[in-house]
Amino acid sequence: MDYFTYILYSKRIDKFYVGYTGLPLVERLNKHNINHKGYTGKTNDWEVIYFEIFTSKNEAYEREREIKSKKSRKYIEKLIAG
Repeated sequence: MDYFTYILYSKRIDKFYVGYTGLPLVERLNKHNINHKGYTGKTNDWEVIYFEIFTSKNEAYEREREIKSKKSRKYIEKLIAG
């Protein structure tokens, strides 16, 4: 089973969201775009703009924490740019 660390972007609110999942990315994206409570519930135009694949849940979670720990939009933009 693959696990993903992913970055979403909303043009409407000009924000990024970093997460991880064991679900297929399309399925997880659909859940973010359905009106719900929480950070991604603010809008429904999220797009997957970056992802990494891992073989374990722990690796994906650790990578999510690493990206979030930077607390930097510039870091995320640089990561996305490659």
